[in-house]
Amino acid sequence: MRAFCSTLLMPVVGMWLASGGIAAAADAYPSKPVRIITGSAGTTPDILARLLGQRLAERWGQPLVVENRGGAGATIAADIAAKAPPDGYSLLMAQLASHASAPTLVKNLPYDPVRDFAPISKVAATPLMLISHPSFPAANLAGLLDYAKSHPGALTIATAGIGTPGHLATELLRNVTALDVLRVPYKGGVASLQAVMSGEAKASFNALPTALPQVRTGKVRAYAVTGRKRFGGAPDIPTADEAGLPGFESTAWYGMMAPAHLPNELLDRLNRDIVSVLRSSSFQAPMLARGVETTPSTPAEFATFIQSEIVKWRKVLESSGAMKD
Repeated sequence: MRAFCSTLLMPVVGMWLASGGIAAAADAYPSKPVRIITGSAGTTPDILARLLGQRLAERWGQPLVVENRGGAGATIAADIAAKAPPDGYSLLMAQLASHASAPTLVKNLPYDPVRDFAPISKVAATPLMLISHPSFPAANLAGLLDYAKSHPGALTIATAGIGTPGHLATELLRNVTALDVLRVPYKGGVASLQAVMSGEAKASFNALPTALPQVRTGKVRAYAVTGRKRFGGAPDIPTADEAGLPGFESTAWYGMMAPAHLPNELLDRLNRDIVSVLRSSSFQAPMLARGVETTPSTPAEFATFIQSEIVKWRKVLESSGAMKD
């Protein structure tokens, strides 16, 4: 009977020890440098990764190294992160292009945006800004839409590339207005902005952090922001809904993820520390000044959000005709 009891208790004791070991590891985390994988240097997710990483390094007493793996609509960075060990030492600054549009636009995507990742927290979001060169004859959004209607195919809209927020916003515009506009992909957001500033392209849905400084200096004209509400850093610029496109919304978002199968105790620890930074006014204020709003969440909320974004943009891309372009 004693032997039977000992045999029966061994799995229970093993589970208890394993659970305690995982909890202890989470408490001791991190014991070495952590890397945050993201896309190209100088982009919004790169800047977010560096600023958030700096705050976490101060909290943890360990360096956080940003690893830039640009290209292919941020899918290269996501693929590397998906294949990393689920130990908390490889994180991903995910974005709309890598986790919402790629499942529809990229054939043979090397990772599953839902199954291969453990969402930690949504980090930030920013509306886009519809801009044009100051010499463009349309003084407001209504004028731009009238121009597009009377000049089919003549309105060139620069985007940062396939699957990027600017591309998706352009497809949404085509979807809700049935306008014949010409989407012109460039190699990145800065290049698409420069195309508008030089007059090479007539308009662009550009990331607010890169477009707003040029609006303030008068180098481009702003028609609208694509969020649900006016952006606090530029309250004089109307939303697309206010300016003549009812219900039009397209927001670029970013969030922290880890490879799938991250232990729950470690997931909770990462979420707690990241959310604490995101909710601090000392972090929120400089982010808002850059055109970015922090959006902390639970892992479950972030997971649900990603799935809804995949569905939303699949419908937009299929109905706009983008899949045939």
